[in-house]
Amino acid sequence: MIAAAGGAMMASPALAQTAAPVAAPLPQRGSKGADILGPTNDPRSAEEPFTQAPPATDHGTMPNLKWSFSDSHMRLEEGGWARQTTVRELPISKAMAGVNMRLKAGVVREMHWHKEAEWSYMIKGKARITAVDQDGRTFADDVGEGDLWYFPGGIPHSIQGLSADGIDGCEFLLVFDDGGFSEDSTFLLTDWLAHTPRDILAKNLGVPESALAKIPEKELYIFPGPTPGPLSADLMGGAGQIPKTFSHRMLAQEPIRTKSGRVRITDSTVFPASATIAAALVEVEPGGMRELHWHPNGDEWQYYLSGKGRMTVFGSESKARTFDYQAGDVGYVPYAMGHYIENTGDTTLTFLEMFKSPRYADISLNQWLALTPHPLVQAHTGLDPRQIDALSQTKAPVVPG
Repeated sequence: MIAAAGGAMMASPALAQTAAPVAAPLPQRGSKGADILGPTNDPRSAEEPFTQAPPATDHGTMPNLKWSFSDSHMRLEEGGWARQTTVRELPISKAMAGVNMRLKAGVVREMHWHKEAEWSYMIKGKARITAVDQDGRTFADDVGEGDLWYFPGGIPHSIQGLSADGIDGCEFLLVFDDGGFSEDSTFLLTDWLAHTPRDILAKNLGVPESALAKIPEKELYIFPGPTPGPLSADLMGGAGQIPKTFSHRMLAQEPIRTKSGRVRITDSTVFPASATIAAALVEVEPGGMRELHWHPNGDEWQYYLSGKGRMTVFGSESKARTFDYQAGDVGYVPYAMGHYIENTGDTTLTFLEMFKSPRYADISLNQWLALTPHPLVQAHTGLDPRQIDALSQTKAPVVPG
């Protein structure tokens, strides 16, 4: 129970299970460091073992490269919710921002548009999406788990949760190609109508002012809508269908397979509509690792879907910092900084990599060494020449532990 104003008691938002005490890591490594004498947040510290006791290879001052959606403000609406991670929550995240949203079946993210392009990954459930472009061409599709959509900036669209396979609606991740994006700056149909003189609306729509009596006085944002019918009923006419489909079945792509994981890359070469955001869905088995690499075409915005992982980011100037991640966390890697992501749990680590770019690109440390004259590599690394000769010239994005 929580004490309300005046001493009254009110029920807590959710009943928490009594948890066993969590053993937090101490800020000690060998003879360095010491225990903590003051107050501690043990459950939180246990999530960040390599922040509490960084490896000896960490050095210098690096910006924070992690944010948990659990720390984002939760906007609760009738039948759904939304929370965002932008440059305000994660200051390093200047290139991209993310929104996590939930809609129950029938609930609508109202008709709207953005200045920024919107890319989305369906986490769970099913939704119907619609759009109309500048030439009066229309689009509608039902998207499910693992599917993507992309709406260019300025294109009006809508999202509605569906009931399918026993799941009440959907949950999805939205990524926008500007870190300064804010859900509050979305152009909403009802917000526009509420702030346009009624006589002007009547003249524009060709209806009497009396027909506008039920127009909302403020934005709806997320609200229960009409029960959606078959998709065919929402495939409107107009000037025809939009030629570049705004949706894509990411899980239907054949992945790059290695002994320890899988990677699916979706950029404009396979999803032509996605002109400003490229992505990869990475699965790493226990003990495996997304290899040491960097990206030559922009910052990387990550979203962790399942499992536990650890990432060290190398920022030049002898700077490096290690972070631990789990499902629901956002990771960020500034442009061209070297890094890896290791599976530190006992289940599959699954995460998304997103880039503000039409094309996906990475450079592999192993491949770089394998394709550089070997005497030069030996002089830098001290590796046995036979070990250098054994390096694969073919990129393997996930390597065994």
